[in-house]
Amino acid sequence: MTGIYLDHAATTPVRPEVWERMKPYLDGTFPGNPSSIHRYGRQARQAVDAARVAVAESIGASSEEIVFTSGGTESDNLAITGAARARRHEGNHVISTKTEHHAVLHACAQLEREGFEVTYLPVTADGIVRLESLLDALREDTILVTVMHGNNETGAIQPIADIGDQLREHGAFFHTDAVQSFGTLSVDVAELNVDLLTGSAHKINGPKGAGFLYVKKDTTLHPLVFGGEQERRLRPGTENVPAIVGFGEAVQLLQKEKEERAQACKRFIHRLLTALDAEKVPYEMNGSQEQKLPHIINVHFPGTQTEPLLAQLDLEGVAVSSGSACTAGSFQPSHVLAAMYGENDPRIRSSIRISVGYGNNEAQMDETAKQIAKITKKQRKVLGQK
Repeated sequence: MTGIYLDHAATTPVRPEVWERMKPYLDGTFPGNPSSIHRYGRQARQAVDAARVAVAESIGASSEEIVFTSGGTESDNLAITGAARARRHEGNHVISTKTEHHAVLHACAQLEREGFEVTYLPVTADGIVRLESLLDALREDTILVTVMHGNNETGAIQPIADIGDQLREHGAFFHTDAVQSFGTLSVDVAELNVDLLTGSAHKINGPKGAGFLYVKKDTTLHPLVFGGEQERRLRPGTENVPAIVGFGEAVQLLQKEKEERAQACKRFIHRLLTALDAEKVPYEMNGSQEQKLPHIINVHFPGTQTEPLLAQLDLEGVAVSSGSACTAGSFQPSHVLAAMYGENDPRIRSSIRISVGYGNNEAQMDETAKQIAKITKKQRKVLGQK
């Protein structure tokens, strides 16, 4: 058996229904620019507006609060730098965490270069931020708090609703990156108490190149780019109509199947771990196994090394990851695991992320376990481990 894709946290395969929905906007059937007033432009505008409504309804927002972007990274950057720059006259302090996606961490680093002060909160060994540590860090001049909903490396779910509730009286804007959670958890902006929320199409079996930022009414942002009236002037430029249309279709499919997808992911993960146990593979789970996303696990294999393990699994047709795809060009120890366990913990260089989703099945989990058993046994032998 070959071709087992277990890196859905990095990106997901496009559903056939999504591709079919996009085709007319790629093959010339509907060629219009949404800003044009002729019939072709109106057709494109109607398609974009329909997708906007679908996204808004999926998170309990109004369509006027949805800004389409090129993906999660742009949305995170727009939310973080846009909010901080817009409120600089009110304060200079931003709070985030040490385990955020690099789209958030690097945006925060840019703010630091601009003179903002950023506090990066620690996490527990489970990968969870303690509410008390956030409250301790909160100051009068705190203008923005950004905390990821579900971690992309470990699946750890943060107490977003509780944080948002605490921030209501303070007045700081609250942003959450929901790119990983949007596909498997119920995401409602009112229940989460957030002002800004990020989502991405390619994590939910939609196309690459489309994302959204929820911007609560009366939340002021400075744009990243300039040049037109599109997307409330927050994201000017001609909209990526085919990708947005595909995004809308993926969201509608998701709304019908979200609970079913989550349960399927849980079954796949359970099957994989059961098969690893049957193969007598030594392993340890990283992070919380209760407060986590259903499609992601991060697994430590004692006596192994991450890089050769990933390479050898790939040679056997099994695609997994060491964590964020954004650092995959050259292997770097996981900053998430380092924040959880410390810089020198051996788990940092002997753990992999496995993420499941559309197209997977139980037989693939069994085969993956067999390949992991074979490869880790060889590695332990080479490295002098039992």
